[in-house]
Amino acid sequence: MRRFLIAGNWKMNTTLETGSQLAQGLADQVRGRDLPVDVLVCPPFPYLHAIKQVVANSGIAVGAQNCYFEEPGAFTGEVAPEMLREVGCDYVILGHSERRHILKECDGMINRKTRAALAKGLQVVLCVGELLEEREAGRTETVLDQQMTGGLADISADDLANIVIAYEPVWAIGTGKTATPAQAEEAHAYLRNWLSTRYNESAAARMRILYGGSVKPSNAKELLGQENVDGALVGGASLTVKDFGPIIEAAVELSV
Repeated sequence: MRRFLIAGNWKMNTTLETGSQLAQGLADQVRGRDLPVDVLVCPPFPYLHAIKQVVANSGIAVGAQNCYFEEPGAFTGEVAPEMLREVGCDYVILGHSERRHILKECDGMINRKTRAALAKGLQVVLCVGELLEEREAGRTETVLDQQMTGGLADISADDLANIVIAYEPVWAIGTGKTATPAQAEEAHAYLRNWLSTRYNESAAARMRILYGGSVKPSNAKELLGQENVDGALVGGASLTVKDFGPIIEAAVELSV
């Protein structure tokens, strides 16, 4: 059985004070419990070092929400993967729909970031997913093919051990809409089969595929209970202990 990963993407939210309080609350919930699931929080860049200190020795991993693909140098406003490693990051989220559709990142750029992050020892949460109009046009699988092919170009089967795929239907992010468990399972099964076809069955079986899209305490257990759903990439509900905590506990319940 693949080990659940419950990841919180804080996006451009929190202050140093509120982020530290949130991290402390989560650390208090999980510290010393030897959880059968992995927990990850991804704060904004300015708070990464502080949050890493708050969750130290709790078992909670820390990730960034983006990185750049070049070596350190004259790239104003960008952050290199080795800088993230230096402040204690374990993961980085790449290809999130907000970066694809608001900041216009293409598959080629996401791929360069993915390869750079892997080369510097970061684990990558690679996001894929379709727009509402693409789903309604029956193009979900075509979009997933394109994003997986582009994002994983020149990535070996061995490299996949340090990648997590996050399926996030764009129409369900921050909208209150959620893919039904059946819709989530269908997309996740498709992605796993894609990995099996492009790589091998072993790599596909090991890959953790997270669901992201309005995950909350009320639907977490049903979504996580699907055969090919291996965790959640949580947005709004990751910003409070009262919401994110129960999602972690839902994964724990399903793991014992």
